[in-house]
Amino acid sequence: MAKTDTERKRASLRMRRPPVGASPGTLIADPAARRSELRLTLISPEKFKTIENASLDDLSTHCDRWPIVWLDCTGLANIALIEEIGRIFNLHPLALEDVVSTGQRPKVDFFEDHAFVAMRMIDDVTAHRYEQIAVFFGANFVVTFQEREGDPFDPVRKRVASSEPNRLRARGADYLAYALIDAIVDSYFPPIEAASEQVDGIEDQMLNTTHKHQMRQLHELRRDANVLKGVLWPMRDALATLIRNDVPYVKAETKVFLNDTLDHSLRLIELVENQRDMLTGLIEMHLSLTQARTNDVISYLTIVSVIFMPLTFLVGVWGMNFDPDTSPWNMPELKAYYGYPAALLFMGVVAVALVAFFKWKKWL
Repeated sequence: MAKTDTERKRASLRMRRPPVGASPGTLIADPAARRSELRLTLISPEKFKTIENASLDDLSTHCDRWPIVWLDCTGLANIALIEEIGRIFNLHPLALEDVVSTGQRPKVDFFEDHAFVAMRMIDDVTAHRYEQIAVFFGANFVVTFQEREGDPFDPVRKRVASSEPNRLRARGADYLAYALIDAIVDSYFPPIEAASEQVDGIEDQMLNTTHKHQMRQLHELRRDANVLKGVLWPMRDALATLIRNDVPYVKAETKVFLNDTLDHSLRLIELVENQRDMLTGLIEMHLSLTQARTNDVISYLTIVSVIFMPLTFLVGVWGMNFDPDTSPWNMPELKAYYGYPAALLFMGVVAVALVAFFKWKKWL
């Protein structure tokens, strides 16, 4: 029997979880993890250099010659490589364990000479595909780990590659880390705004007429909003923690910019909360409109049934086997010359009278 998506996710989590009693900091790779690739970006106020498909030898050669080093590791399959990166930059083993154990709650941990930030980012806006991004930064380095290709860092790379001097190259590693974190937070605006436009469109459709597919769309959008809420609230807490803590490798001027990112996260939370409230209201509205439509249909059917009940009674009476020759009480109207049109006219008068009565009572 084929496994469902939920069963596959649970099995994946079981495989990634360290064995019971394992030493803290044990790294377990996900069998489905992508191949690890390195991109090394070397930054100084006057120039920069990017090395695609970099190696650890490149890191050892250039690391001490540049004021800021940004190492981006895409793919988490090579545990030996991740451990070696941790050794070179002196990254805490517990934080490295959180890197390969994807699905972490957004958080910030501070160590003696570096900080660890775990976040969720959107690497495919159209498919709403999320992944974990881990950011380490210290006095002169930034190391990022992501699960697969695709990230919102292109604007940051363009600023680094700009021919004109800019703050991203002139400031320290903490400002580069801020720029990456800010790009992650801002990447949530397009899908949330697109979802808001979709909600407005569904609302306009519902005001005209309701359809079954609208309820499915509303439930899917509310599920997405719940997922976003579960990501954005701990992300806000992580940013607040990053600002409040007093560590030497996070400068006071960088905290001013981090405050702006925190404001963006609060704005995102407000948008998602408003969207969830609106979706809940639209679901209730859909149910009410559907129920009202059903009641209208039942009312019309009931009225039609009531109109035809006396007509059916009259037809049934006149359809009985009477013999007017036997007795004058045996329906003498059966031999009337205009009996048939008179009967139809009488039934028509009864139907019209009932419709007029319903309108007078405001049942129609």
